[in-house]
Amino acid sequence: MATVQRATGLLRRSLGIAPPTVQRALSTNPAAAAATTAEGGAAAAAVDAAKESKRRKRKNLFDVVQFLPSWGIGYKVAKTTWRDVSYQITKINLYKDGRHGKAWGIRYKAGVQASEAPTKISGVNKRGWKYIKESQKKVQDTPKGAMNAEDYRKDSRSPQS
Repeated sequence: MATVQRATGLLRRSLGIAPPTVQRALSTNPAAAAATTAEGGAAAAAVDAAKESKRRKRKNLFDVVQFLPSWGIGYKVAKTTWRDVSYQITKINLYKDGRHGKAWGIRYKAGVQASEAPTKISGVNKRGWKYIKESQKKVQDTPKGAMNAEDYRKDSRSPQS
């Protein structure tokens, strides 16, 4: 009878049907068994805490701007540790790997332009850069005579006379 139960238990565990087993104490002493169970619970809590506190990898400037149009030229970026200082990117020189390089931009302090000429941005390869959302380029209105893509499609479908 005991061998049949053991065999079905092993089969269930191998198929993943059985509930998770609790670590069994090898000692017959009840105090030692309680201590072992507490240690197992502490280990499980430590694993859960490690999963929750998993930090995201901070990004360098090129990781931040790679998905922006034209590699972020015209957009504002800043380091997360800077207060009231940002740069509007004017030029980017990428190395072959696409994750490192040099960048130039116009410096802004407290939202006001601090320099006229673009300067080289320091620390672009270091981690901890962020994109400033308020700097999104505004969609410029098309001239009145220009056709947008939808008007062009309608015009091309109509028969020409």
